[in-house]
Amino acid sequence: MKEIIIITGAGSGLGREFALQLSASIPADEIWLLARNREKLRQTAELAEKNVKHDGAVKARIFPGDIAGKSGVAAFSELLEEEAKTAGGLRIKVLVNNAGFGTYGPVMETETDDQLNMIELNALTPAGFCMAGVPYMEAGSVIINTASLAAFAPLGNFAVYAATKAFLHSFSTALGAELADKGIKVCSVCPGPVSTNFAAVASKGARKEVKGGADASRTAAHAIRCALAGKPKALMLFKWKLKAFLSRFIPRYAFARWTFKHEKRPRAKENGINPAE
Repeated sequence: MKEIIIITGAGSGLGREFALQLSASIPADEIWLLARNREKLRQTAELAEKNVKHDGAVKARIFPGDIAGKSGVAAFSELLEEEAKTAGGLRIKVLVNNAGFGTYGPVMETETDDQLNMIELNALTPAGFCMAGVPYMEAGSVIINTASLAAFAPLGNFAVYAATKAFLHSFSTALGAELADKGIKVCSVCPGPVSTNFAAVASKGARKEVKGGADASRTAAHAIRCALAGKPKALMLFKWKLKAFLSRFIPRYAFARWTFKHEKRPRAKENGINPAE
């Protein structure tokens, strides 16, 4: 029986932090790292193997490629089946669905293909990976789904992204309720701005950094603590918790209209940044 940790979007940002911290703290035979960028995955793998702080070694394996949509889910499911046969059984100790990206700008002024790809990667893929992965889990296994503070309200100039994260947060909460009797924990991580390359991707280079971003290492550490403790969601900062709470009392249309008018999000036409690394 092979025990594994799986992290998507592991090339940089929160995904890399999840890889480093989980490899350091959770004993496993292998840690699987999935993303598009082979070189960034290789760098994460090297760091993860060096960062182990428990007894024993963790082998890091990289799987470069596009995991979006039904085809990505099907390939992942086939990989699990093949590995289970080869290893004489497979147990997923932690599954982190972190891959995703955003697009800034009004819906009708943003590339349709980018937005449809975002729906596939941010919503369909993590749901599908959970469905494929749960049969290989048992009591004590953990699922961490990276949603967003944007999940709590519709956002003008960020409409599709917020909608995908609302789906993922709702799905994670319900899945956790369904799996509770089996001892499998599901945590929806709902950070506000975090210091990663998110803004550069979402704006196609028009905004280089996330404004007021929280530290990625602290955000990942808090998420892991919440997930292991069996909490259904993780909101690290008080201001994030306050915003999530206040969202219950603000009319949704009014908030979407206000953000559309007053929270402009720049987006360049082209710059070649590849999302979901």
